[in-house]
Amino acid sequence: MRAKHILAFAVSCVLAAAVLAQEPGESKAKAVIKAGIPVFMPSSDLKWADLDPKGAPGIKIADVWGDHTKGGYGAFLKFPAGFLAPLHTHTNAIKIVVVSGTYTQTPEGKSEMRMGPGSYVFQPGGSYKHITGCDRTSECLIFIESTGAFDLKPVPAAKAAE
Repeated sequence: MRAKHILAFAVSCVLAAAVLAQEPGESKAKAVIKAGIPVFMPSSDLKWADLDPKGAPGIKIADVWGDHTKGGYGAFLKFPAGFLAPLHTHTNAIKIVVVSGTYTQTPEGKSEMRMGPGSYVFQPGGSYKHITGCDRTSECLIFIESTGAFDLKPVPAAKAAE
């Protein structure tokens, strides 16, 4: 039990550190990183938008730093309860921390991985084929970070069967 408390504390520290510096007057979601300047972003300040990539309707995203459509970024993602994206890949590697709900990921040909709050996932970019989902009992909130723009590349059914 003590290990869970330590893990929860560590996740809180990681999430806090991910919300990086900005100059006064700059958009918090598009903040320029400035060394030594703390940033505080209440959840009420997050600007949620539809992610809506092909094959993943219903996902909401709130960039904390960077721009997920152009390059490196850190962002919160919300998945509706019961969400399931078909087999796909991403161009860039993604680091994931589960904040709430039960996030699921099923690597091609393997069993489903169920990740609850405080869990970490490293998802390589390129040819790593997987199914992403959220347990049907509640929505999922995750924090993701990547050095490149977000994309979702569905794996065609014929290739998925090979």
